[in-house]
Amino acid sequence: METHVETGAAPDGDAVEIGLLGPLTVRRAGTAVALPASRKARALLGFLALAPHPVPRSRLCELLWDVPDDPRGELRWCLSRVRGVLGADRIEAQGDAVRLDLAGCRVDAAEVEEALRAGPGTLATDRLRELLALFAGDFLEGLELGRLPEFEGWLVAQRRHFRDGRTALLEALAGRLGDEEAADILDAWLRLAPFELRAHGAVLAALARRGRIREGEEHVAVAIHLFKADGLDTAPLRELWRSARAEEALRAPTVPAAAAPPPAAEGNPAGPQRRSVAVMPFANLAEEPRPHGGGPADALVYDLIARLAKLRSLFVIGQGSVFALRDRGVAPAEAGRLLGVDYVVSGSVQLRGKRLAVAVELAEARSARVVWAEVFDGEAEDTFQVLDGIGDRAVALIAGEIEAAERNRAVLRPPDSLDAWEAHHRGLWHMYRFNRADNERARHFFEAAIRLDPTFSRAHAGLSFTHWQNAFQGWAEREGEVERAYAAAAQGLMADERDPAAHWAMGRALWLRGRHDPSVEELERAVELSPNFALGHYTLAFVHSLTGDPATAVAASEQSLRLSPHDPMLFGMLGARAMALVRLGRFEEAAEAGVRAAARPNAHAHILAIAAVSLALAGRLDEARAHVAAIRSALPRYRVDDLVAAMQPTPEGERLFRKGARRIGLG
Repeated sequence: METHVETGAAPDGDAVEIGLLGPLTVRRAGTAVALPASRKARALLGFLALAPHPVPRSRLCELLWDVPDDPRGELRWCLSRVRGVLGADRIEAQGDAVRLDLAGCRVDAAEVEEALRAGPGTLATDRLRELLALFAGDFLEGLELGRLPEFEGWLVAQRRHFRDGRTALLEALAGRLGDEEAADILDAWLRLAPFELRAHGAVLAALARRGRIREGEEHVAVAIHLFKADGLDTAPLRELWRSARAEEALRAPTVPAAAAPPPAAEGNPAGPQRRSVAVMPFANLAEEPRPHGGGPADALVYDLIARLAKLRSLFVIGQGSVFALRDRGVAPAEAGRLLGVDYVVSGSVQLRGKRLAVAVELAEARSARVVWAEVFDGEAEDTFQVLDGIGDRAVALIAGEIEAAERNRAVLRPPDSLDAWEAHHRGLWHMYRFNRADNERARHFFEAAIRLDPTFSRAHAGLSFTHWQNAFQGWAEREGEVERAYAAAAQGLMADERDPAAHWAMGRALWLRGRHDPSVEELERAVELSPNFALGHYTLAFVHSLTGDPATAVAASEQSLRLSPHDPMLFGMLGARAMALVRLGRFEEAAEAGVRAAARPNAHAHILAIAAVSLALAGRLDEARAHVAAIRSALPRYRVDDLVAAMQPTPEGERLFRKGARRIGLG
C-alpha cells in the first residue's frame, strides 16, 4: 500500500479532458485513458474534479468508506489510482487536505457550471450547442455506490443540478431557433422535464404556428394522460393549448375556428380514480443545510417515492415536482394544495445522541387532518441501513393507512354512487371481515368495480380472493371456486402485469390448484415488483409453511409483520408463522404465535384450530381445549379433517396436526 505524500509540483503538461456528464471518462493528449477498476477510486476522481477547494481527508473518508479498518490507507490507495489516470503531479496535498491541480485541464461539468452562472441567455447560439453536446447522460452515470449515503446524497444532488442546467440550456437554445429547427431541441427538453409546463407551452405554440392542429390535440391528450398518472392538475395543459390556438387565430383570422377537431377525450370518468400522494422533502435536522440539497433526508425521500410508486395502488407525484416546490420554499401543506393531491407525506431526519430519528407524518391535503404519524429510529453509526429499514416500514405503513382511510370513506358512501376506486375499497372493507356473508358482499362490490372499469387490476385481484375464500373456507363447491379464483387472477394480470397484487392473486390461485412451484414463482414476482408489498411476503410465508421450506416461511412471516404490524391479515401472518414452527419442531414458539393469531378480532375457525393444535403439541392442553371450545361454539362439527382439507399440508405436517388434535379431542 502506498505511504508517501502527494506532491504539489507543477502539472506534467499533458492535455487532460475529464468527462463527468455521462459515464466517467478521461482523455490525455486526445487518447482515452483506462480507468481504475475500483468504483471508489473513480468516485473519488469525480468528486475532486468538481471540488472548488481542498477537501480534508477526513471528509473524503466519511464520503466513501463505511467505517473500514484503515480508511486513510484505503484513501491513499485510491489517490494512487487517480494519480495513475491524471498524471503524477495532478494531486496536491495542502496540510491534511487534498485537491486536484486542473490547470490546463478541461472538465465538462465545470464548463457547464460556469456558463450557468453567467446565465444561458448571455451565451451565443453556437456556445449553447457546444455545451449541450457535452452531455452524454446523467452526471457520473452508472457510478452509484451502495451503502454510502453521504456519497449517494451528493451524487443525487449533482445529478438534479446538472439535469436542471441542461433543461435551462435547451430552453435557451429552443428560443433562438425556428420552429422546424427547434423540434428536436423541444423533444429533448420534454424528455428531461416531462412535467415542465414551459416545455409543453413551447411545443404547443410551435405546432399552432405551423397549423399542425391535430398533432397539437394528440400532444395534449398524451400529456394529460401523463399528468394524471403522476397525480398532477391537467387544466394548465388545456389552457396552454387554448392560448396557443387563440394567439395563432389573431395572426390568421381567416382560418375558421371549426377547422379544429374536438378536444381530446379525457378518459373514462368512472375509471379507478386512484388516490394521489406527494412525498415532500424531509427537513434535514441531522446536519448543516446544503445549498443544493442531498444528504440522508433527500435520499430517504427519493427512496419513499420510488417504493410507493412500485406498489401501483396510488398516484405518486414525481421527485422533480416535489423538490422544485421545496426549493421555492413552499411548505408541505401548501404544496399538497398546489399539486392537487389527496395525501401529503412530510417529516424530518434528526440526530438524537447516537441515534438517528426519522419523524413521518401522513395528512389529508384538503383538510390538513393528520391521518397517521410515527417516529422511527436506529443507531446513527450505520445511516444507510437505518434509512433502508425505515423506508421499508414507512412505505408499507403509509400505503396501509391510506387504504384504511379509503375503505372507511367508501363505507359511508351510498352503494349506487361509488366509482370503481370506491367500490373496490368498499369490497376490501367487507373482505377483511372474513365471514361468509361479508365475503359475498365483497364479491358484489369487486364485480361492480370491474363493470365500471374492466382494466382495474386490483378489483380483479380482490374478486379472485373472494373465490379463494369460498374454496378455502368450504363456503361453496371447491372445484368451481378454485377455477373462478384462477380466472379472476388471470384477468388482473392481463389488466396490469406489473401490479404486485395481480401476481399475489395468481400465486394464491395456483396454490389452490396444488401447484406449489408456480405459486411461489408468482409470489416472488409480486415482492420483486414491490419489496414493500406485505401481503406478498405473508402469502409466501403461508405457502412455504404448508408445502415448502418452513425456515423460509418463518423469515417471510417476520418480514410481513415488520412491514405491516397492524395489517388486517395479521392473524394470517402469525398463523403461517405458527404452522412453519410446528414443522420445525419449535412447538412452544408455535403456540405463542398461534395464540396471538387467534386473539385477532377477525380470526376465523382455521386460525383458532392452528392455535389449539400448536398449544397441544407444546403440552399446554388446558389452553388448547379452550380454543377448541371457542371453535365448537360457532361450528359444532368442526374437526381436524376440516383444517387438513383447507391447508393441504405435507404428509409430515398433516401427521403433526393430527397428533396435536388427538390430544384435545379435535380428531
